[in-house]
Amino acid sequence: MKKTGISPLSRVLSALAGIALVISLFVPMWRIELDAPQYPEGLALQIFPHKLGGDVAIINGLNHYIGMQTLHAENFVEFTVLPYIIAAFAIAALLAAAMGKRKLLQMVFFAFVIFGVVAMIDFWRWEYDYGHNLDPNAAIIVPGMAYQPPLIGFKQLLNFGAFSIPDTGGWLFITAGALLLVAVLKEAGVFNRFFNKKIAGATVLLLLLQSCSSNEPEAIAYNRDNCSHCKMTITDSRFAAEVKTTKGRVYKFDDITCMTAYLREHNDVTFSGLWVSNFDGPQQLIDAKTAYYIQDESFNSPMRGNTAAFTSKEAAGAIATKLQAAVTIWDSVSKSE
Repeated sequence: MKKTGISPLSRVLSALAGIALVISLFVPMWRIELDAPQYPEGLALQIFPHKLGGDVAIINGLNHYIGMQTLHAENFVEFTVLPYIIAAFAIAALLAAAMGKRKLLQMVFFAFVIFGVVAMIDFWRWEYDYGHNLDPNAAIIVPGMAYQPPLIGFKQLLNFGAFSIPDTGGWLFITAGALLLVAVLKEAGVFNRFFNKKIAGATVLLLLLQSCSSNEPEAIAYNRDNCSHCKMTITDSRFAAEVKTTKGRVYKFDDITCMTAYLREHNDVTFSGLWVSNFDGPQQLIDAKTAYYIQDESFNSPMRGNTAAFTSKEAAGAIATKLQAAVTIWDSVSKSE
């Protein structure tokens, strides 16, 4: 007799997919970021399943000058139907997990894929109309210029760089699809051809763990990256520093002094992470707020901030004793000019 049920692992995967879709109802699905010199922190348009968020008012003001349509949630029927569609898929995935029916699992997955393709086509169609249907009486008209944002990735639009990427809900949506795909492939016996059950289970668990993002620093490309404050090339790995904003933008510095100056100049920006180079371990970035510091002219750092960071008070103390210097903490360093 042909097996019609699904394994406990596939049930768990389907349930996780359903939970991911439920969460996606309450967070932004997509974001379009705009970078320009006059907006150092950039602008962001966030697209939720039921509304628009982010810097909508500012973007609408800019759109008015170049003849683009202003954005209002009530003008999009998608914001009315999309929450119900996502909720339906979430319920279907949870039902597939509860009932354990293979055909239901397959139906949910293939319908989900079709919906994803249709949704992206609809999104591209909206972007095309948004960027091409311009007001001929606009204050600024560039002959032959269209302002269609990229479907995904980067595109230069006049002096603005537009970057279109999935937001939290979008990644949850993709994760849900991936979980359903793994469950369908497992039930089809695809993994059994390459792995035994224990290895397959461990592989799935590893993929799930890797999908959880963490707020980690981005590697600095020494002798290539430029300091975001003084614009000099970052060369000395003992004194480099880095910050990341809550929007995910990364700014790198060749001296801790450059970083603290940048933070003072942009005190209206919220940062999710601050890192400094470990003086004892070049090219190792450590949490700036928990590090210990020594300021001494003998360090001769790139911009003469002459501040070195250490992972522990003991490590800093050993150097401080030799230099007859004091060990300080982030609160003191961040306020020094």
